[in-house]
Amino acid sequence: MKISEMKQSLAGLTAINFKLPDGRYLPAHFHVTEVGLVTKHFVDCGGVERRETVANFQLWEAGDYDHRLAPEKFLHILNLSDKILGREDLDIEVEYQQATIGKFGLTFDGQDFSLTAKQTACLAQDACGIPSAFAVLPQLQVACTPGGGCC
Repeated sequence: MKISEMKQSLAGLTAINFKLPDGRYLPAHFHVTEVGLVTKHFVDCGGVERRETVANFQLWEAGDYDHRLAPEKFLHILNLSDKILGREDLDIEVEYQQATIGKFGLTFDGQDFSLTAKQTACLAQDACGIPSAFAVLPQLQVACTPGGGCC
């Protein structure tokens, strides 16, 4: 989901609900504690320099069980963040505390926002020698061997 889509979605809501990938909802008293710009500058295992930039939202729960973030207030927070995020219509990444900080994608079904699971991937599969059949099976572990050219 992009920032512009989030703003459009908030405009028609009376309440905000976030659903985890397992179908459970975040407690209604959640807070949006940060809206930020995150840039990752890195080299992949094939030696290619890359940059990825996302808008990052941090969701958090406190003991203030009567707290409710109204859609208008969230939209106001997003509008305040325009000076940080700039004019680019960035993809959104959501952080939410679980056993550790989880990073999620975001979708909207017309009523609820859903946190979607994110997966790691090798961006230079041709350099690693990973057959394409293995690249599409994230649950399959491929062990590297000495001298095999793997990442």
